Amino acid sequence: MTTATTYGARDHARAQDGTVVETMPTIPATNWPDPPEGVAPEKLVWAETVAGGGYTHKVLARGTELRLTDLRGDACAHLLFYNADAPWERLNVADTVKVQWNAYLGRSMALLSDQARVLATVVSDESERHDALCGTSTIAGNTERYGDGSPQGESPAGFGLFTLAAAKHGLTPRDIPPSLSLFQGVRVEHDGTLEFEGSAGAGCSVLIRTEMPVIVLIANVPHPLDPRPDYTVTPLQVLAWRAEPSTPESPEWNATPETRRAFENTADYLSARGIA
Repeated sequence: MTTATTYGARDHARAQDGTVVETMPTIPATNWPDPPEGVAPEKLVWAETVAGGGYTHKVLARGTELRLTDLRGDACAHLLFYNADAPWERLNVADTVKVQWNAYLGRSMALLSDQARVLATVVSDESERHDALCGTSTIAGNTERYGDGSPQGESPAGFGLFTLAAAKHGLTPRDIPPSLSLFQGVRVEHDGTLEFEGSAGAGCSVLIRTEMPVIVLIANVPHPLDPRPDYTVTPLQVLAWRAEPSTPESPEWNATPETRRAFENTADYLSARGIA
């Protein structure tokens, strides 16, 4: 089928209707061919495979469950969360680590905003190889290391991709704080140096529950401490479905005294707005 004419291009585009492309979102998400076990297809709200060097974004309702899967063992999901109703409130990685006395992401960790509220929680974690210390890669750093760090280049940096994703929600580069990274681990040695641990292997998933309406930005790019000389990153699967937020009986709510207080702050905020 030729695309040399307008009619040919139109016919080629229409021929793609209904197909599931590996590195594109499935719209509607209910057409995703393999829903997670126990999740009814009609509950899916986001189904996408993000290529290495790609990005994605979505506004998710409170109580949505978001599952990220490292399909081939070399994905690195850099994450940002914003309050969808007031995006000046956003993920604060420093407070997430400091308030919970824990520099390592994992099950029952709350992802805190700069207003001491819970944007999301980690419900389950099969990887245990993550990073809350280094942030994402920069255009200058990737250009020096790989030869091109621009968003349209062969080795795009996370910050440049976040800039594109943020713009879709009226946000600017000034609105991009330090991010979290999933599936490529970093540990702190006794002397304070950072050791890159790499991946736990293909097929690991992390399940995150949104506790407020949020904007989610994801960039799938190599970790800035990845020692491999080549730009190495593989596809990331993103699935989300309607579920329920945490309650005072949930293990996430009561993981630590500090987490419980952050959940109480969140409940107070949401109740006043008529959301909870």
